[in-house]
Amino acid sequence: MAARAVIECNQPIPCNPCVDACPRGAIRIDGNINNCPELDVDCCNGCGHCIAHCPGLAIFVVDTSFAPNKALVKIPYEFWPLPRPGEIVAALDRAGRPVGEAEVIKVQEYQNKTMIVWLAVPPPLADAVRNIRLRR
Repeated sequence: MAARAVIECNQPIPCNPCVDACPRGAIRIDGNINNCPELDVDCCNGCGHCIAHCPGLAIFVVDTSFAPNKALVKIPYEFWPLPRPGEIVAALDRAGRPVGEAEVIKVQEYQNKTMIVWLAVPPPLADAVRNIRLRR
């Protein structure tokens, strides 16, 4: 599967920065601004612009076609120190539990100071990995 955003916003709050951030118009909020955003997967190309704009850190990009036996997961990251490309980190699920290892591919800076960390993970973990823990 090609790169696509995954929106895990589960709180009905008035928020729409992801809608404005998407250059393809793939994210929308129907009706009330308190509704959770919806993704048009046919329109999304997985660019990741929405990741750093989500104040709830609830958007990720998953690309299962990244490399043979590796999926790419892009996560928002607001901790210090930053991971380094090539570093092996603990891959964590939504509850903060370790589910395996990930290799840091890239740390991408955005103007709003939320970093986007690109992680290579085994494909079965692509839909589970949502955070990392450094091993330093």
